[in-house]
Amino acid sequence: MIQKILLSIATLWAMSLPLSAQEYLVDKAHSYVGFSAKHLMITKVRGEFTDYDSKIAFDEKKKQILALEGNIKVKSIDTQNGKRDDHLRSADFFDEAKFPVLSFKMTKFESKGEGEGKLHGDLTIKGITKPVVLKAEITGPIADMGGKKRIGIELEGKIDRREFGLTWNKALESGGVLVGEEIEIKVELQAIEG
Repeated sequence: MIQKILLSIATLWAMSLPLSAQEYLVDKAHSYVGFSAKHLMITKVRGEFTDYDSKIAFDEKKKQILALEGNIKVKSIDTQNGKRDDHLRSADFFDEAKFPVLSFKMTKFESKGEGEGKLHGDLTIKGITKPVVLKAEITGPIADMGGKKRIGIELEGKIDRREFGLTWNKALESGGVLVGEEIEIKVELQAIEG
């Protein structure tokens, strides 16, 4: 039953796209979904999510993204520090037990010329959905060694984590806070035609 529902959703998604659209699926072996935040107000801590899925509809003639949706598993967060990762999964931050998935759904692509533009979308974290705008750079399509077409999409942007309920912090005696409130997002997707 669930498989039939998922197939129906995928079919409807494909039917809503223009004929010039090609569906692409992310190749996780050649992609990166990352972020960074200030620590102690002096340096950035970087991290990534390693378990995610995404589908993309791409107009190969216009080099424009027509649709992009993605889901990220909070459990997969990796900042190269196990204790910090556990804290980020806890109720102080992402509350992975209640909200195991982050999601993004594109609402509009604003072209700024061939291969460049702004990707508008709705980002959902901890059940809170807010609009975000990401700078987008698109390369390809090119044919890989197996003859399949591939595209590259680089996305960059910033969010205020407090707007998504990520409010935990500690004040420093010298002034400022332990964890920066502005989060930089950096995504590099390599996608292969479906």
